[in-house]
Amino acid sequence: MFSKLILFLLAVLQLEQPKTILFFGDSLTAGYGLSQEQAFPALVEMELNKQYPKVKAINAGLSGETSAGGLSRIDWTLRQPIDVFVLELGANDGLRGLPLDQTKKNLQSIIDKVKIKYPKARVVLAGMMVPPNMGKLYSEEFKKIYPDLAIENKATLIPFLLEGVGGIEKLNQADGIHPNVEGHRIIAKNIATYLKKLI
Repeated sequence: MFSKLILFLLAVLQLEQPKTILFFGDSLTAGYGLSQEQAFPALVEMELNKQYPKVKAINAGLSGETSAGGLSRIDWTLRQPIDVFVLELGANDGLRGLPLDQTKKNLQSIIDKVKIKYPKARVVLAGMMVPPNMGKLYSEEFKKIYPDLAIENKATLIPFLLEGVGGIEKLNQADGIHPNVEGHRIIAKNIATYLKKLI
C-alpha cells in the first residue's frame, strides 16, 4: 500500500513538472525583425498552454546560423533538461549552396548529441526547402534531407516549416524571406498541431 502511494505521488509530481520544448534554429526561429514574444516559439508556448498549462518554450534561434554553427553550439544549449527538441536548421546551408552530405551529417550529429544527453527527449525536424535557382537537382536533394533524417531517427517530421506562409507576400517581411507577425502566428499553429501529440 505504501509503495503504491509513493508511486502515485511521484506520478503527480511528474505531471506538475513543466514540459520544456527547445527550439533550435536560425533566423526563422529567432524571429528576425520581430520581438521574442512575436516569434513562433513563444506563440507555440501560448497555444499549447491553452490545453497543457505547464509548457515552457525556449527560443535558441540564431540569425545566420548554419548546420555547422548549430553543431558547434549545441552542447552549450543543452545545459538544461528538455522534453522536446525542435530542430530548424539547414536553410542557410542551402542558400549558400553548401554540400548536402555535410549538412545532413551536421544535423545528424546535433540529433545524436541530444539523444545522448537526453535519451527520453522527443525530436522534431522542421523541414525546409531552397529556391529552384539553386538548381533542380540540388533543391530536390535538399528537400529529402529532412524526411530521411526523420525516418532514420524515428523523429516527428514537419514537412515544411513555412507551409502556408512561404512565398505569400502579405505574410512576410519586405525581404520576402522572413515571416512577419501574422506569418509567425500561422507557423505557430501549424507546429502546435504536431507538438500536441508529443506533450
